[in-house]
Amino acid sequence: MNVQRSAAEPAAAAVAVPEAVSALDGAGHKAGREAGTGPGQPGSGRRAALVPIVLVVGGGLSVQFGSAVAALLMPKAGALGVVTLRLAAAALILLVVCRPKLRGHSRADWGTVVAFGVAMGGMNTLFYQALDRIPLGIAVTLEVLGPLALSVFASRRLINVLWAGLALVGVVLLGGGGFDRLDPVGAAYALAAGGMWAAYIVFSARTGRRFPQADGLALAMVVAAVLSLPLGIWESGSKLTVPSTLALGAAVAVLSSVLPYTLELMALRRLPASTFAVMMSLEPAIAATAGFLILNQALSTTDALAIALVIGASMGAVRSQTGARRKG
Repeated sequence: MNVQRSAAEPAAAAVAVPEAVSALDGAGHKAGREAGTGPGQPGSGRRAALVPIVLVVGGGLSVQFGSAVAALLMPKAGALGVVTLRLAAAALILLVVCRPKLRGHSRADWGTVVAFGVAMGGMNTLFYQALDRIPLGIAVTLEVLGPLALSVFASRRLINVLWAGLALVGVVLLGGGGFDRLDPVGAAYALAAGGMWAAYIVFSARTGRRFPQADGLALAMVVAAVLSLPLGIWESGSKLTVPSTLALGAAVAVLSSVLPYTLELMALRRLPASTFAVMMSLEPAIAATAGFLILNQALSTTDALAIALVIGASMGAVRSQTGARRKG
């Protein structure tokens, strides 16, 4: 989750809004030219092409393994407590690193960054509630339906309706004939997190256009942390001040927020946003691997097939939307 996702959060390029993807694409090409790694530049080559791919994969691994660590922390701090620790630590780190300017922004700028923070906080809170109830790989698979649905609605193309149908088949397989197998509340939380992820995509792109560097991300993270703080204190109280819990919370913040956002920001400066979005479609597979290695959450053959269908649908939607923009 995201997360993310500056317009460079993981979800911001997750295909959904054409203008967001176009803006990111242009920014990536511009930065590539400035860095001497764009097409036709002496620095371009196989090694240069592999660097952004490694960065994206590294970011995905960091996010999902961070989520697995968060699942281990939940028995100590609770789902809401983990969200509070993650967001508060990430906000503190980003404030120190970015030192965003508070002056010179319009009311519309602040409204956008607050909306981005609300979407970020809601996405994290709902996702961790889901993670507390269902396996990590399945939670991420259900969550990614939010960006996929936004992509379908934004494109209004028949082919994307077919991709959505393929994703629906995957969801039905995950349910196994009834979501009680998964815990219906957990599945509902994951789907709701996907809805917030879609909102996160929209406001992430808008924030990236209004604020320089990662200033908007840092400020939005503060908004999300402030909103989550009462919930974390209500659920966990003094448990949040235990040194070992604080240390794990900081680790989750670095793995799930600071490190992946930084890696993805670097990747988007070298990689077309459409390619980035295709790679982000692999998040459910990475999450399933992290769940298996760290949480011993083995998937059945049916679950693995379902995840593959959703990944295929997400990648197909990205590719078809990219093709439509090129023809236009």
